[in-house]
Amino acid sequence: MNENTDVVVIGGGYAGVMAANRLTQRADVTVTLINPRPSFVHRIRLHQLVGGTDSAVVDYREVLGEGVRLVVDTVTRIDAATRSVALASGGTAGYDYLVYAVGSGSADPSVPGAAEFAYPIGTFEEAGRLRPVLDAAPATAAVTVVGAGPTGIETAAELAEQGRAVTLVCGGVLGPYLHPRGRRSVARRLGRLGVTVLDGPDSRVTAVTRDAVRLGGGRELPSAVTIWTVGFGVPDLAVRSGLSTDALGRLLTDETLTSVDDVRIIAAGDSAAPSDLPLRMSCQAAMPMGARAADTVLSRIAGERPETLNQPFAAQCISLGRGDGIFQFANRSDVAVGFKIDGRLGAKLKETVCTVVVKHLAAEGAEPGGYRLHRGSGGAATRQRRLLRAKRSAQAGQAGQSAQAGQAEQAEAPATTRRAAA
Repeated sequence: MNENTDVVVIGGGYAGVMAANRLTQRADVTVTLINPRPSFVHRIRLHQLVGGTDSAVVDYREVLGEGVRLVVDTVTRIDAATRSVALASGGTAGYDYLVYAVGSGSADPSVPGAAEFAYPIGTFEEAGRLRPVLDAAPATAAVTVVGAGPTGIETAAELAEQGRAVTLVCGGVLGPYLHPRGRRSVARRLGRLGVTVLDGPDSRVTAVTRDAVRLGGGRELPSAVTIWTVGFGVPDLAVRSGLSTDALGRLLTDETLTSVDDVRIIAAGDSAAPSDLPLRMSCQAAMPMGARAADTVLSRIAGERPETLNQPFAAQCISLGRGDGIFQFANRSDVAVGFKIDGRLGAKLKETVCTVVVKHLAAEGAEPGGYRLHRGSGGAATRQRRLLRAKRSAQAGQAGQSAQAGQAEQAEAPATTRRAAA
């Protein structure tokens, strides 16, 4: 009779749910999912929560397999030595394997006044706090959205479509990921919606006040509601637990998503940094990584060698209100190409993606092991090329630093020492 294996999954987002569902393939594996919320947050719809067109939540009964035990609590610390996690409620949970899928949220803004007067929307709670603020603001009130990535663009379009006076402050380029053709398409749509787009070097925000946004060029914008969509941060759980992380706090892993510190800890999603070269923060990366993390655990239980990441990217889709959108295609290195689908068809494709994401999770819960998108061809070769380039870049940087250090030592040495060395 096989010995039972306890697996704890921390985080019930795209990566965590996929991993938890997939782990139930084996009858001798007990899976516990620990998440601070009782419902699944459909994060790629948070801009719709802000705009009032979607709740951005799904009942866990719709996406979580029956074999997964859900614990609504927050993990405060991981004790790798005892293979246990401490919970905010005061209890603990032991594990044989741990899947670290705590996700990401809004980054702490360094711009003066932003933390006090701007509203981030990186989490469900943050988006929920903003909604009544917008409801209370007059329809003519100036709304400023700071940040021109997908979240900023989608939020600006969603609110402008409702008749809001919206200014989108890019801090640089509109839609940095987009191909120039895609960028022009997005700019045209925002223009039709009445969004004022401020881009270029003078669009960097230098300060936020209660009723204004100040830009690097000296311009000050009146702003009754300022929405902050710049950057992402990750929870500091790994750091607090003494595990190795990258500079942002993502758990450092190898290419099988196994922690560099502990073979019993596997990471997935936005909070993972495989080979210190993390994937793009997105559900497009999170769900395949969740499946890969589960496969790594199952391989170790079976005494087999885990496979490595094999994850190509194909596109980025952005909604531009309820009736328009863009599906920006990319090559396998996740670089945007000239081909795109926009307009109403782009909106339909975006909506299809949002719907299919939930269906993928539900399908894996109903029939564990059925998900295959993390096994797409070509991803491993692309990943290895990126790793090789990163390694060469790091080596070149180290060589440059050594050369500079040597020159500095020579410059600081006494003249007699420099002559002797020569």
